[in-house]
Amino acid sequence: MHLQKLSLINFKNHQQADLDFTDTVNCFTGNNGSGKTNLLDAIYYLALTKSFFNPIDSQNISHDQPFFVIQGTFKSKEEDIDIYCGVKKGMKKAFKRNKREYQRLSEHIGQFPCVMVSPADNELIYEGSDERRKFVDGILSQIDSDYLEKLMIYNKALAQRNALLGHFYETNSFDGEQLEIWDIQMENSGNIIYEKRKEFIARFIQLFRKHYTYISGGSEVADLHYESQLHGSSLSTLLSSALRKDTVAGYTSVGIHKDDIEFKLGDYSLKKYGSQGQQKSMLIALRLAQFDIIKEHKGINPILLLDDIYDKLDDSRVQKLMELVSSNHFGQIFLTDTGTERVKYAFNKINVKHKVFVIDAEQIKSA
Repeated sequence: MHLQKLSLINFKNHQQADLDFTDTVNCFTGNNGSGKTNLLDAIYYLALTKSFFNPIDSQNISHDQPFFVIQGTFKSKEEDIDIYCGVKKGMKKAFKRNKREYQRLSEHIGQFPCVMVSPADNELIYEGSDERRKFVDGILSQIDSDYLEKLMIYNKALAQRNALLGHFYETNSFDGEQLEIWDIQMENSGNIIYEKRKEFIARFIQLFRKHYTYISGGSEVADLHYESQLHGSSLSTLLSSALRKDTVAGYTSVGIHKDDIEFKLGDYSLKKYGSQGQQKSMLIALRLAQFDIIKEHKGINPILLLDDIYDKLDDSRVQKLMELVSSNHFGQIFLTDTGTERVKYAFNKINVKHKVFVIDAEQIKSA
């Protein structure tokens, strides 16, 4: 599976673009702010129905324009598949496969797997546990439709439970029967989510360690620790034990929505003690492990999007990364860089077929 064509109208800073790609490596080069990353984001939209960077669709429309359109053609052994994404201000997003609109966007998730490696991944290290849960949920939702369904049920029940607890707090009242309705839904879905996360992370850690060791040249040992309140306790027990606290606070203080992942370098916290190069290497290893685990489950290569990969990596790590992702294992790759000659040299050196697009003043030319 690979993306053969991409067309844009009024998407971010691109008024119009029509691009044809190779099934190996495609490079977008140009100055900072030229729109290289926006092209990667358009591909991400087609694969996952949303932007990697901005979840508000209307804010991805070009300034002073009423709509944007992204269209692409994916080519598989069996057929060519046309995907259409259209967003118009004040209207529902339209998403179509071969001109037939999806009833639910979740039906599309996982059909065209995609992995983005971006400087924005720094949020996984520096922001709160929400970002790290989203990372895990994003992968599992692409490979397990039942997980996505259970996650949607849990989040809806959690929102309703919090609203009810907030009402109890404001009115100085309590109704255990109403609360029990949402407790049961949270328990049924939450315990399944926990087991799926635990199984997933056990395998994910193996793949992550392999990639980090390769990129770092084996000079460092990196690890991940899955933290959950459900280690050693059921969600039912947790909710029951925390009921008084939750009633006083007006929100749900326990559950799988409190799960987290800790990043380690040896026995030390990556956030506190890791250099910029070590942090960037870990983030890339996370995404490459994401690629591997999706490939294991789907049986096809996800599209790999590499944004600004030269940033904060020394030459030896860049060379290791280029050799790794250019192997047959990874399939179609899109990457951005400010240096046209640098990417040409890198892929010519390892004899990999590639196509370079130069973005200049919003014009896109094949080099």
